[in-house]
Amino acid sequence: MQREIIETTLGGRDTFALLPTGGGKSLCFQLPALMGEGLTLVVSPLIALMKDQVSQLEAAGVEATFLNSSLGVKETKARLADLHQGRYRLLYAAPERLMLDHWKENLLAWNVTRIAIDEAHCISEWGHDFRPEYRRIASLRGLLPDIPVMALTATATERVRKDIIHHLQLKDPAVFVASFNRPNLSYRVIAKDQPIRQIVEFVRKRPMDGGIVYCATRATADRVAESLSERGFPAVPYHAGLTNSERAQNQELFIRDETRIVCATIAFGMGINKPNVRWVIHHDLPKNIEGYYQETGRGGRDGLPADCLLLFSAGDAAKQTHFIDEITNDHEQRVAREQLRLMLHYAECPSCRRRELLEYFAESYTEPNCNSCDNCLQPRESYNATTQAQKLLSCVYRVRQGGRFGVGMNHLIEILTGADTEKIRRWGHDQLSTYGIGKELARSEWGAIGRELMRSGLLEQEAGQFPVIALTDAGLEALKSRRVISLTKPMASKKTTAPRAGEIECDETLFDRLRKLRKRLADERGVPAYVILGDNALRQMAREYPLRVSDLQGVGGIGERKLAEFGEVFTREIAAYLETYPKVDFRD
Repeated sequence: MQREIIETTLGGRDTFALLPTGGGKSLCFQLPALMGEGLTLVVSPLIALMKDQVSQLEAAGVEATFLNSSLGVKETKARLADLHQGRYRLLYAAPERLMLDHWKENLLAWNVTRIAIDEAHCISEWGHDFRPEYRRIASLRGLLPDIPVMALTATATERVRKDIIHHLQLKDPAVFVASFNRPNLSYRVIAKDQPIRQIVEFVRKRPMDGGIVYCATRATADRVAESLSERGFPAVPYHAGLTNSERAQNQELFIRDETRIVCATIAFGMGINKPNVRWVIHHDLPKNIEGYYQETGRGGRDGLPADCLLLFSAGDAAKQTHFIDEITNDHEQRVAREQLRLMLHYAECPSCRRRELLEYFAESYTEPNCNSCDNCLQPRESYNATTQAQKLLSCVYRVRQGGRFGVGMNHLIEILTGADTEKIRRWGHDQLSTYGIGKELARSEWGAIGRELMRSGLLEQEAGQFPVIALTDAGLEALKSRRVISLTKPMASKKTTAPRAGEIECDETLFDRLRKLRKRLADERGVPAYVILGDNALRQMAREYPLRVSDLQGVGGIGERKLAEFGEVFTREIAAYLETYPKVDFRD
């Protein structure tokens, strides 16, 4: 949808664009900035992302800059002076900076002709990363009433989309919603069992690839980074507990391929526009699907395959439930509880994970098998769970019999396992016929069965302040008819390998040699490696063996400027390689 979005904003109309992570949002405002006159103002909440995008634009010959708290007074004054002289085509700025008094005069003086608001979901309380300062951006509409505004985001449900349009005061906007499907990503969930060992096994199989490990806490991020480094896999932490300089240094190490692995907290957005992240691991269960989708979406932004692995533990869910119970605002607590329920549903579902993700965002996926998630590649077995299901369904029925109040899943499991708690004694649940009839299974096993019965439509969680479990009509029928109930076996800590479909087949030895050349060129210029050329371009060269600069004109990602600057050095490297190694024929 890039062309349609660009043509709409060039026509002067307000625009709302929802493109998935890696879907090319930046081009939608960068290209119009070069085609039109004046200055394009880009509002972004992430300092790291501003710096990254400006570096890439400068490498492509585009006059762009950013203003944020990372700059000193001298550098800020120099950039302000250049803005007054009309030097730049794009200016990246944080929302809070735009609200400073003197900025009103600046914005009027700089001939701003277009405004782009990135990460627009931050304006909505229903978004997964609400930021109050974003609400004040709407005042720009009064200051610059005739300038087209573009709002962009990667994750937003229908409710959040409407909220964004309302709070930004977009005028009759053209709305573009692209597919959320990222076909180059593979999805896998395994039972968490000695997570450091599991991560090491995963990384060891990918000696050439870099990736991100997301952790729930700063302490975990530090511990995982240290553990991986001790085992010979250099890794750095990235979270809000580090100083600005430490974060900046670790980010540079990662984006310049000085270190392969960064361990980041889920709560702290990295904002790193690194295209060649080949894998993303979640050490802990994310709080919601939006966050999970955005974090996995940082893999494979160059269109090449990337692997997404979630280490799932019911204990992680229990920890999050405990934190949710401590939320004092009833509305926030209900929202958090529902988000966690949907995240658990995804983690434990036996069906296609791609379909589950897309359906969350109200998009249908009609393919019977995606061939790139664990459940499609190795479907989990079913088993006859009639006895266990009858026990749990009967327990729910007995608790609610006679008009008694309902209870949550944890309390039901305590009844089944014969727990001796104050609540069970006070409510007389130790007198129920189902008390203690499930001692043969662990509480975690009963929890998995309970969630599976909810997915099967036999149990439901009632709406209200408390997560009360009730029988559905289908559950009551199953209980009375005593029909056979089949459930999916819980995931085991088994090894599954997803194929990396879509990767450009090439001469891997030459590809590695070209990567090292790219790294050397990047270090000489003080930029990340992917600013020189992307992995796609290197793989295409390692497949086609171009020996003349003119042969590179059909290689994706190499424009006139890069052709002139790097064409000769890469073709010379390929020629030197062929003096020792023969060509490989990749034709079918």
